[in-house]
Amino acid sequence: MDEMQLLDDFCGAVPPLDHGRLARARSRVLGGIATNPGRAHWAARALLWRAAPRMRGHRWPGWATPLAAAATTAAVIVGTLAISHAALGRGARTGATVGAAGRQVIAYVANFSSGTVTPIRTATNTALPAIKVGREPVTIGVTPDGRTAYVTNFGTLSHPGDSVTPIRTATNTALRPIKVGLSPEYVAITPDGTTGYVVNNGSNTVTPIRTATNTALRPIKVGRFPSSLVITPDGKTAYVVDGKSSAVTPIRTATNTALRPIKVGRSPVSIAITPDGTTVYVANYSSGTVTPIRTATNTALRPIKVGLSPSALAITPNGSTVYVANLNSGTVIPIRTATNTALKPIKVGPGPQDLVITPDGTTVYVANVKDTVTPIRTATNTALKPIKVGLYPYNIAITPDSKTVYAANIGSGTVTPIRVATNTALRPIKVGRSPGGIVIALVPAS
Repeated sequence: MDEMQLLDDFCGAVPPLDHGRLARARSRVLGGIATNPGRAHWAARALLWRAAPRMRGHRWPGWATPLAAAATTAAVIVGTLAISHAALGRGARTGATVGAAGRQVIAYVANFSSGTVTPIRTATNTALPAIKVGREPVTIGVTPDGRTAYVTNFGTLSHPGDSVTPIRTATNTALRPIKVGLSPEYVAITPDGTTGYVVNNGSNTVTPIRTATNTALRPIKVGRFPSSLVITPDGKTAYVVDGKSSAVTPIRTATNTALRPIKVGRSPVSIAITPDGTTVYVANYSSGTVTPIRTATNTALRPIKVGLSPSALAITPNGSTVYVANLNSGTVIPIRTATNTALKPIKVGPGPQDLVITPDGTTVYVANVKDTVTPIRTATNTALKPIKVGLYPYNIAITPDSKTVYAANIGSGTVTPIRVATNTALRPIKVGRSPGGIVIALVPAS
């Protein structure tokens, strides 16, 4: 992936601003490239996260907007989010049922610049006391029973992190950090809750964690600069996105062994799996394509042409449609999974970079670089009126009852709840500095 091309691309996704300040920001990114070319795109994201808390209420200061957009590329997983849509991943979606006895719905927000995680009680939209974790937390995965959240402490270009912090959700207390590889970017948990898989961007490895004892197992070697993964619904295989290798590496979870890499398009950045586990879809940022992978044979099918810079994927609960956010086209493209054909593009806001689908499958919500979230009605694939949120909504997540969407606004230090019934933004919730990853989970009542 050409990091400076990414910076130029993202600058084009938002209105042009102060070019002098942008040039200085670019020089800082170039400094990171000179130091460590393979991880320069992560330096760009770190610059954003550090810039965000210094914005001091000013909207779109000279260099912050394009740099905010530039920083998205490396982080574009999750969605997701950091977290996959079939398991816990970018944007951290969960398919748990609301109303389970003795459980409550809590949103956990990773505050990059604060080194904390803020729990939000969704019933009242109130922030609970922040939980101190490691340096620059980025993504969160939660076990299916809701008892433990795992936070990846990514670190910086010069001081990469190497740990994952477990949080006991019943008391919201951080446990002893677990040593993993360098720059852990992403974590997903197997459906049976026994193992967490941590993607180490700086080590080119995946570290399995035994959740019963919170111990790290032997790291698994994968491709260059892995960024995210999904786990099949049966828990037998994890698929890892290798950004610099333009490949996806399957891991057999029974033995924690990597299988032969599957070649996809250039600069894969996001991955999702159908609910029946038959097909994995991979967004190839630099190719402008999505590659389907047949999981039964681990073979890549014909790539599907989408818009410019596909950056995030989400699949409807019935598995019939994949929605693709194209950051530099300002569009979302639906893909019919039965035929793997792209449908008509849906125009949304500038720089769409994360999206989530309501558990009932009726609406897609798209986070756009310029302070809005766009709902899309899936029955007709039409965009509704954009909803104004905070500065630079980075990740979005939705409650299992489909009633509330939460947008983590990295530039405002807030999370904005959106009432789905009326598509109206509620009062923003103050969290830590530079909130990015967000997960919503059913946890034991305290």
